[in-house]
Amino acid sequence: MNLMKERLLADTEKLLASDIRINKSIGEYGGKHILENCSKMPISILTHCNTGSLATAGYGTALGVIRWLYENNHLHHTYCTETRPYNQGARLTAYELVHDNIPSTLICDSMVASLMQSGKVSAVIVGADRVVCNGDTANKIGTYQIAVCAKYHNIPFYVACPRSTLDFTLESGNLIPIEERPPKEMLTINSIGIAAEGIKCWNPAFDITPASLITGGIVTEIGVFHPSVLKDNIDQLSAVELFK
Repeated sequence: MNLMKERLLADTEKLLASDIRINKSIGEYGGKHILENCSKMPISILTHCNTGSLATAGYGTALGVIRWLYENNHLHHTYCTETRPYNQGARLTAYELVHDNIPSTLICDSMVASLMQSGKVSAVIVGADRVVCNGDTANKIGTYQIAVCAKYHNIPFYVACPRSTLDFTLESGNLIPIEERPPKEMLTINSIGIAAEGIKCWNPAFDITPASLITGGIVTEIGVFHPSVLKDNIDQLSAVELFK
């Protein structure tokens, strides 16, 4: 029994180390790509939902890119959305940013377009729950509208995720099932009612951002790829790894 526990602990620690290593690679690739391709300096990043150490084994994906920029003295400011209705941005991302002393501001989801119009955003980076063959991406509800706003304002929009998030069995985002969450998430906060009783709710947990709106690229632990060539590049690099 003790041997089994030791092996389980060793395997768990390997998974932890691997995930952190992957996250840090995503952070570095994404940070360098933003520095090389972003025209608006100093660098201020907008992010959505939570993609940090509270959502991963450590460091984070999209928040990992922000951390890399900050640790290398390239980050001016971070804006995080509250991410209604479950407030992952306000409850989790804001906490991580403050904990790490990263210069940051919390905004309501409805303020995104106005913030971009003000010229304060250099790039947008979000995480992903699933990325499919053509580059369409499922992520927390609200991601799609942020991508639309970024496209209009000519702001690079990035998706950061490990290769384990890529699902090349699906051709397009139209095939991704979208979970619908309970109405109470919209109707209450900490069990306190905030809306009229009897009102109906539509509460999808995720939305689909078309690949055409992912203008910065998809950041993985092996590089940054345009959605149109994501699958081909990942397949080629994965094949090379098999022969190493």
